[in-house]
Amino acid sequence: MSLDDFIQAMPKAELHVHLEGSTRPETLLELARRNGVSLPAQDVPGLQALYQFKDFSHFIDVYMLILSCLRTPEDWTMIVRSLGAEMDRQNIRYAEVTWTPSTSVRPDLPFSALLAAVEEGCRQAQRTWGVMMRWLPDAARDLGPEAALQAARYCVEGQGHGILGLGLGGSENLYPPELFVSAFALAKQAGLKSYPHAGELAGPTSIWNALRLLHADRIGHGVRAIEDPELVAYLRERQITIDICPTSNIALHVYPDYAAHPLRQLYEAGVPVTLNSDDPPLFNTTLVQEYRLAAHVFGFGADELCSLGLQAVRASFLPEEEKARLEREFSEEYERLKRRYL
Repeated sequence: MSLDDFIQAMPKAELHVHLEGSTRPETLLELARRNGVSLPAQDVPGLQALYQFKDFSHFIDVYMLILSCLRTPEDWTMIVRSLGAEMDRQNIRYAEVTWTPSTSVRPDLPFSALLAAVEEGCRQAQRTWGVMMRWLPDAARDLGPEAALQAARYCVEGQGHGILGLGLGGSENLYPPELFVSAFALAKQAGLKSYPHAGELAGPTSIWNALRLLHADRIGHGVRAIEDPELVAYLRERQITIDICPTSNIALHVYPDYAAHPLRQLYEAGVPVTLNSDDPPLFNTTLVQEYRLAAHVFGFGADELCSLGLQAVRASFLPEEEKARLEREFSEEYERLKRRYL
């Protein structure tokens, strides 16, 4: 059996995936129809063409288009359930899912209703497919520090309802980490994890400041750490995980092609890394496809792919006993699959 078959069958965990950006074109068309939203394209190929991004600003425009189609709690439950179905197709057992409350909370959709809606979708997905999701709501940099502080308050309010930490997304090159110290201090004081995007649109200084000022527990993207050997050593020595999304990095022109991408260099330098899909339908990828890229483009063998899978479990923000259980399950299944497929 092929390595591709092995990758499909592997149990997986994904730590960097955006709920809104996981909305498949078919789902977006259905949401637009039922909510009376006019889209620039009326079929799946047309939407896929729209997803050929010129730059990060174009990507944000498309993201906001998706948000305009999410109007009701039922819409949010629907996209969570849809993500659960996709997880099942790829044998993703666990995901830490980011979504952005500040861009969706309205007088007719308060945070409590939004959280209840995603939690209902999570319950439906777990009952139907046995997949597990937890939440990392993020602050949108572009909305400024006060909105970030409100996002932190939302996360504190949602503790006990699947929320594990506070994220930070948006235009990293325009809104540096130092603007958001108060929001992350509030989250950390409440016992939440710090999970900023850094080292994607901006360089190593952004990662350093995410670590020093926001006390990041894990870094979203982080690939530009490779530009600073001291930072690479710091990440290795302290075993701080960076969640890498190779196809996203190419689609948003962080790197011109996979040959220029530092995934293999960071892995070989001893930096803990995980593989992720980020906004999978927007980038025409899946987590399975990211693992296949790791195998066929970056030269990862089966044992290395398993190490990536286990690292995703170890770096998760789950309680220690849940992580230990998942790690045992994954390890045992990896060994069984190696005997079967390889």
